[in-house]
Amino acid sequence: MRKTRYGIAAMAAGAALVLSACGGGGGNAGGGGGEASGGKFSGFDVDVAKYVAKELGYSEGQIEFVESPSANRENMLANNQVDMIFATYSITDERKKTVDFAGPYFVAGQDLLVRADDNSITGPDSLNGKNLCSVTGSTSAQRIKDEHAANVNLVERPSYAECVTAMQGGQIDAVTTDDIILAGLAAQPNNAGKYKVVGNPFSEERYGVGLPKGTDKCADINAAINKMVDDGAWEEALKKNTEGVDYSYNKELNPPKPGKACA
Repeated sequence: MRKTRYGIAAMAAGAALVLSACGGGGGNAGGGGGEASGGKFSGFDVDVAKYVAKELGYSEGQIEFVESPSANRENMLANNQVDMIFATYSITDERKKTVDFAGPYFVAGQDLLVRADDNSITGPDSLNGKNLCSVTGSTSAQRIKDEHAANVNLVERPSYAECVTAMQGGQIDAVTTDDIILAGLAAQPNNAGKYKVVGNPFSEERYGVGLPKGTDKCADINAAINKMVDDGAWEEALKKNTEGVDYSYNKELNPPKPGKACA
């Protein structure tokens, strides 16, 4: 009996899922899947993960979520704790020294989330004198201060959700991270209609599928990603997870079309 595990993360959640299978991995077991610690995981990354898993021969009933903190991802792959990670996991040269990547399956860009009625913030250069929030330890807000708005006031919170709460309370003017993460935050039911993504991205973040170094899975995963794009499921998943939000992805860079080789 063989047990295979795949770590896959939910958009903006910093958590991962594990796929478990006995035998050859092509079972048709039922069940909801995507459950961990009593919580339901959702997001664009999760939908891509489920589609790819299905193409690899796994059903949703063989999916189990686990935590995959950003700082631990390389070690989790190297130590065989998980076999695949979908987690808004940007492909970088530094990471490729220890991790292989399939994909990309999405190209994001750093952007800003503001209140829906705020037309004063049109991009990073309009943030001087404004209060800008990002999560503790993130470099995205500091990048804006260094490169675009030296007089912006930086505010840190433990999570992006807490940044949004602070914006609702009038303590901050904008939140910054990748555009699709911001759109996912704005799409939460309790945030409906309150916020918008500015739509002026100023970086490129190629989201890949993290894999152990030396993997032979890139070709199959990339084929699944391309199939998801071609049959419309990619677009459908993106729309579902950003429904009701003033957000458009960068159509010059998306959808990506990965080749057979690892990124």
